[in-house]
Amino acid sequence: MKKSRVAGLSMKGGRSDNFFFCLLDYHADSKRWFLKSLLQVEDEDEVEYGDDAIRSWIEQYELENIVVDFPLTKPPCHDCRLECPGISKCPVEDVQLVVQQSTSILLNDRRLRRDNPKAYERMRNNDDLFDYSKDLFDKWPVDHLLSRSFKRRLKKGFLPYWNRPLDFWVWCFYHDQLLNLFKTTFDSFGNTSLMMLSRFTYLKRHFPDKLDLLEGNVNLALIEMIRAKILLKKNIISLSDLEIGVEARLDIVKKIEAKLNIFMYEKDLDIIVKNPRAFDSFILAIIGQRKILGKSVELPKWTDPAKTQFILPSFFD
Repeated sequence: MKKSRVAGLSMKGGRSDNFFFCLLDYHADSKRWFLKSLLQVEDEDEVEYGDDAIRSWIEQYELENIVVDFPLTKPPCHDCRLECPGISKCPVEDVQLVVQQSTSILLNDRRLRRDNPKAYERMRNNDDLFDYSKDLFDKWPVDHLLSRSFKRRLKKGFLPYWNRPLDFWVWCFYHDQLLNLFKTTFDSFGNTSLMMLSRFTYLKRHFPDKLDLLEGNVNLALIEMIRAKILLKKNIISLSDLEIGVEARLDIVKKIEAKLNIFMYEKDLDIIVKNPRAFDSFILAIIGQRKILGKSVELPKWTDPAKTQFILPSFFD
């Protein structure tokens, strides 16, 4: 990856053109990252103008890396040409692994509950008090008892025509935290419209060959900032409050600026804290910055990281 520049582009959620580009640039002389450009394409702009704005922006800044917040790959079933025997007998290796791991987790949980039900409930209640700063990745697949919500998620099953193996990995390590902080879980296609995916497929045909597209997730990045003690849990919970959401975003951005050595002008700061889509694009750019600096989590091969280009940032020094 080019060592000086990365952009974030949030397009999740709908078919409108109301989105922002956020470009971070590294200045070696001052050893600081600068928010160089924050570009908005508005609802009232014509679709063709919005498409041209994206291409022009990429060309103007000679971008090689953009982080987006929607899936860059499809679920396993979409490209499968095998005679389908059903999910439980699927011969695709990655699907088999996910189904086996999910079944194993549920069976182990059932065994623990059967062998000592009182201790099980006591331990699970303690484990529900999640420590957001603990290391999540020391054991695989799960190093703690199943919460009630996570057990329900696993029982719903992995759907290879809707979920990617990456979804299962994120559930195992982040399901409860996402539900607790954001009232949602990770779903590759749950917040993505078909219109937007189709439009971006069209746009990619006009992008420079050297452009690398990366996938990030704003909520996971914010959780990682809590783990690294950059943010507090209350910062995240306040984001969804209509009255204090702006103040929460301001506090978050200020903390990120101080910790990650980033500079931005007041006019850009004002846009980011007042517009949630601009805020998301800023966080996506931060995810790209961590990737450039070699600060990201290595995902298991069965999640197909080479194709998904999914970046889970780390904020530990």
